Amino acid sequence: RISDLRSDAEFILLVEKDAAFMRLSEDRFYNKYPCIIITAKGQPDVATRLFLKRLKQTLQIPILGLVDSDPYGLKILSVYMSGSKNMSYDSANLTTPDIKWLGVRPSDLDKYRIPEQCRLPMSEHDIRTGKELLEEEFIQKNPHWCQELEIMVKRREKAEIQALSNFGFQFLTQHYLPAKIAAGDWI
Repeated sequence: RISDLRSDAEFILLVEKDAAFMRLSEDRFYNKYPCIIITAKGQPDVATRLFLKRLKQTLQIPILGLVDSDPYGLKILSVYMSGSKNMSYDSANLTTPDIKWLGVRPSDLDKYRIPEQCRLPMSEHDIRTGKELLEEEFIQKNPHWCQELEIMVKRREKAEIQALSNFGFQFLTQHYLPAKIAAGDWI
């Protein structure tokens, strides 16, 4: 029932984790980078998916995804982009297919010198999930996503968004995201 939706936002920042969302809110990231910040606190619920789709259709601004560098972060993006298997009957009404993967990407771990102690070993289940994702259409459609997922599976390591806080609790909002946005470093 939302009507007359307007915003001066330049993009939508879709965040996997509530902790990252809170950090962005507390630092008032949206004041320096006009954006709308959304989270479903993990697995996307129907209301968040509908709201995101409505924002995208109405505002016609890009959506940048900030998720953990692990197969489950990509699975979360896939639910927003192509729907969940449980609700496949209603996918057309709930999906927003053109989300860009801003981070945290496997290549970021070296690029931003994330220390080894902040990286986590992938379990056999994680690796199997990563390999299964490589077969998914939404991954295969984007060669850059394939490359990133192949790096993750080959290195057998993952990292959470919180790994960036190793450099200080405001590294995410004052260094990582500003550098990625300024460079247009999303895929």
